[in-house]
Amino acid sequence: MATSIDETKLKDLLKSAVAEVLDERRELVKEIIEEAIEDLALVRAIDEGMSTDTVSRQEVLAPVYLRLAFLAT
Repeated sequence: MATSIDETKLKDLLKSAVAEVLDERRELVKEIIEEAIEDLALVRAIDEGMSTDTVSRQEVLAPVYLRLAFLAT
């Protein structure tokens, strides 16, 4: 004999199960969301970088060298 569950009850059970998993695995969900946000930021930075002028390695590292020289004194 087949058991029948109406659609509303099934939705309620599914919502409850998802809410329980999200609550129990809160840290995992947080890490997943953080990684997704970081990935989106990286994609935006890459896109922005592709549409700007190219600079030399020396130009990029000049502020670092200046800071290191300042700290060494």
